Amino acid sequence: MRSLTRAEAADRADLLTVESYAVELDVTGGPERFRSTATVRFRSARPGAATFAEIRPVELRSATLNGTPLDVSTLDGNRIPLAGLADVNELVVEADMAYSNTGEGLHRFVDPADGETYLYAMSFLDDAQRIFACFDQPDLKAPFTLTVHAPEGWLVAANGAAEAGRAAEADGRFVTTPPLATYFVSLVAGPYHARYDEHDGIPLGLFCRRSLAAHLDKDADEIFEITKACFDRYHELFGVRYPFGKYDQAFVPEFNAGAMENPGLVTFRDDYIFRSAVTDGDREWRAVVIAHEMAHQWFGDLVTMRWWDDLWLNESFAEYLGVRVTSESTRFDRSWTTFGLRRKASGYVADQRPSTHPVAPDEVVDAAHALLNFDGISYAKGASVLRQLVASLGDEAFFAGLRAHFAAHRFGNATLDDLLGALSEASGRDLRGWADVWLRTSGVDTLRADVSTADGRYQSVHIAQTGVARPHRVGLGVYDGPVLRRLVPVDVVGERTEVAELAGEPVADLLLLNSGDLTFAKVRLDAASAAASARILPGLDDSLDRAVLWSTAIDSVRDGESSPGDLVALVVTALPLESEPLVVEGVLGMARDLLDRYLDPAPREIAMQPVAMACDRLLASAPPGGSLQLAAARGLIEVSTDARRLAGWLEGRGVPEGLRIDTDLRWTLCYRLAVLGAADPDRIEAEVADDRSATGEQWAARSRAALPDAAAKAEAWRVVTEDTTLSNRLVEANAKGFWQPEHADLTESYVERYFADMPAAARLRTPWVADQIAKHAFPRYAVAASTRAAAAALLARDDLEPGLRRVVIDADDDLRRALAARG
Repeated sequence: MRSLTRAEAADRADLLTVESYAVELDVTGGPERFRSTATVRFRSARPGAATFAEIRPVELRSATLNGTPLDVSTLDGNRIPLAGLADVNELVVEADMAYSNTGEGLHRFVDPADGETYLYAMSFLDDAQRIFACFDQPDLKAPFTLTVHAPEGWLVAANGAAEAGRAAEADGRFVTTPPLATYFVSLVAGPYHARYDEHDGIPLGLFCRRSLAAHLDKDADEIFEITKACFDRYHELFGVRYPFGKYDQAFVPEFNAGAMENPGLVTFRDDYIFRSAVTDGDREWRAVVIAHEMAHQWFGDLVTMRWWDDLWLNESFAEYLGVRVTSESTRFDRSWTTFGLRRKASGYVADQRPSTHPVAPDEVVDAAHALLNFDGISYAKGASVLRQLVASLGDEAFFAGLRAHFAAHRFGNATLDDLLGALSEASGRDLRGWADVWLRTSGVDTLRADVSTADGRYQSVHIAQTGVARPHRVGLGVYDGPVLRRLVPVDVVGERTEVAELAGEPVADLLLLNSGDLTFAKVRLDAASAAASARILPGLDDSLDRAVLWSTAIDSVRDGESSPGDLVALVVTALPLESEPLVVEGVLGMARDLLDRYLDPAPREIAMQPVAMACDRLLASAPPGGSLQLAAARGLIEVSTDARRLAGWLEGRGVPEGLRIDTDLRWTLCYRLAVLGAADPDRIEAEVADDRSATGEQWAARSRAALPDAAAKAEAWRVVTEDTTLSNRLVEANAKGFWQPEHADLTESYVERYFADMPAAARLRTPWVADQIAKHAFPRYAVAASTRAAAAALLARDDLEPGLRRVVIDADDDLRRALAARG
């Protein structure tokens, strides 16, 4: 199937104006196919010209253009040629389409809990053509009218409300939407459980599978409360009301992304319906995702990028506003801390890899390459850049510019230049230079404190900058012990900036660059501050500044400026005193990842022991039954080698007071025991017998792949490289469980097999799924020059899928760093 190029999209947009879509779907047939009929009305700027529409059918039954039948045999891959266009045209295409098991197109899922069937549509990025015939590009927006024929007893919901009410039962027609890009068109169909509410004139809905109904009902009030608070804040900030009528949020099975911003019907992975105890960090992240998708209703849905090179207009804004509005409008007022530890860290990593790209690249050649830019740069770096811009412009000018932007492009498309023009006019500043260095230039800057002292006072303090040398507005936190003496705002310009305000002041225990985490830059402390940081870090009241210090310590290990042992020492000293579950989870996740790859097997085993002891100390001091206790328990399970103790917890022995070994924590224990060789297939089968759910099946698949057993590894590898019958999530579970630091000898032969098997395996799958599988299946713990040599040989080929090439480039760079650390 050919991917639409930027040039083709521009030509087609110049030629066509799409006036409407009427799409009729019949999902009452068998489990393999559904019937799709699309009627597209459009104008041509040049009568007599030719173009094409996209569709990916199992069988193209008929196509007519302006009443004249087209030869269905002319279908070229996914393109129907359309010749001799009139001024006003009508295209009608009827086809049999395939349900997917990949989370794309119209995904079909049978719930193992009760045998019920559920459907949902995922049209992103160019998968609308898997559902109906269309002009599948973001700047040919049009109103959609959808009709769905479904089995009796099913609930059907779509972007617009059902004509007969909130949602349809069985056969249903939905009201015509405002103009939508094709990649926003969605529906859910099946025996979904529904909850309804209303806020400020906006009907609200929540949907999930029946087997999750009790869990959704338990959290519905919280989800509605977050949604309502975010609507109020967005209306206040934007001055533009939500423009798409109702607002439904559907939690659907086997979803690839975290969520998708379809207007009127946002779809989420149903992992966000919590069936077991979770930490406040888990609940906070769900709130951020909800707020992120709501921001898209304006950034992406109301005003849509013209082409995928302006992806940042969608994702960077939604990321920034999602975190900001969560912090300002909900009880999760420390979401910037989580962003700094988890999301921003991914941006720093991505921006130092060979595959880095600008936040706003000059050109994305086709839709296939657009998928590669959904990464830590478009999300985390872009959001950080916007936070820096707001710190510089101020809220008043920034949001005045956004309001002008919405007014100028309502229900249309826009570019980077359009937005910069609106912001420049509102602020009175020409932002083209800012955009050149922040949006058009890749790479991360490093800021270092250069300090001179005498007689206990500062003689001079400078901030030295290396990298692109962008302008930065930062806070310089002056700490006496854990107490903030003062916060000095500094505008960093060029390679060296003097902080004159500190000359003559008493020397502080800690000078913290980027206090408040306002800019996107790596930070390095002066020698005295670095020496004192382990002592001071646990006592800092500000969780965001603790996150900055943790990120600095972890990043310096990644850059080879400090050792993994230094990081272990900091974890042992500071983590047991941490009070925020989200900091505990973020630090342990990043630290464990580095130690797994940056240490040889024997030193790694030794290093994990004090990390486990740190988790144990935190577990002992955490309040029983709370988030902190659960975060500590999860961390301990993931690093512990004490199989006897973990097995005892699984059987109810020696469990800390207040810690509930519920369904998901049982799976965490079972998975770790499988890795350690202390859980056999019978143990896994016993667990899944008690948890016959989609999540249970995924945990079981991952646990089987994690067994230190040659037959288990062989079967998991077969699934990863050959099986297309299993769903996206089950294949991904096998890939996630396969490689373990503890199994290096057992999996050694599979290192070469990755490079031999993955090119063909990638071509078996859709790009999104292929990329995820290639990433999880990469031999990331085979830290050796021979692995890098095999990667280089693979990258020398000219027949790799773009996603696989990107995965291997990034993973190879991670190996380079790990080899340097081990050396």
